[in-house]
Amino acid sequence: MPLRETLATYLYDSSVPFITLGTAHTFSIIIFLILLFLVPWSARTYLSEKKQHILGSCIGITVAISYLSWPILELLAGTFDIKLHLPFHMCRAANLMIPLVLVLRSYLAYEIVLFWGLTIIHAVITPDITQGYPHYHFFRYWLSHQLMIIALVYATVVYDLRPRMKSVWISFVSLVIFFLMTIPINILLDANYFWICGKPPVHSILDYFGKWPWYILTTAFVALAHFFLFYFIIIFWTRKLEMSKIKQ
Repeated sequence: MPLRETLATYLYDSSVPFITLGTAHTFSIIIFLILLFLVPWSARTYLSEKKQHILGSCIGITVAISYLSWPILELLAGTFDIKLHLPFHMCRAANLMIPLVLVLRSYLAYEIVLFWGLTIIHAVITPDITQGYPHYHFFRYWLSHQLMIIALVYATVVYDLRPRMKSVWISFVSLVIFFLMTIPINILLDANYFWICGKPPVHSILDYFGKWPWYILTTAFVALAHFFLFYFIIIFWTRKLEMSKIKQ
């Protein structure tokens, strides 16, 4: 079988289906929670500023590659679909912005993507993938979602970046702009990016937000509530860190 056909067959192979909260999914969440605390703490405690930046850059680039590798493989397999593989979902756009935070240390990028990325915690619990461990898509999803959250915690703890109250609104307005930009893309391509035209084909949190188009409005309010919740959690947490640092 030609390489292109072999790759195409592999990318869409669902012989090992993903099972929500199955063994592989549960272990991935446990590993994620361990690394979420271990990586930033270890880097802050034991690494020099230069090595912290090197590690942070590696994490940021890995997150971006986790998305970019997908359309590249689809192109190589001859299965790339302009309706499915462009970066017009929030998590994909966030993946591409992460290097701006971890490599370039852009504060504006941090303000925008911090709350986008942390809200994606729901996608860790209810992933919208069909292939399970050890398929490529299983690892791609892990890197583009769980590692992205680790990257944002890393930027906050290790780089000492902090959100402002204004950051919540900057992030939310940016999200609304991204949403509005995606509407004409969907119309032009007859696509369903950002799940604007319908819910994901697998079970997700959107199933609890009513029918179309009401789930879109509900999602906006829930997202804003999450942004404020994460803001106050971060402020409380970072103040605790600073106080413990002063005591030392």
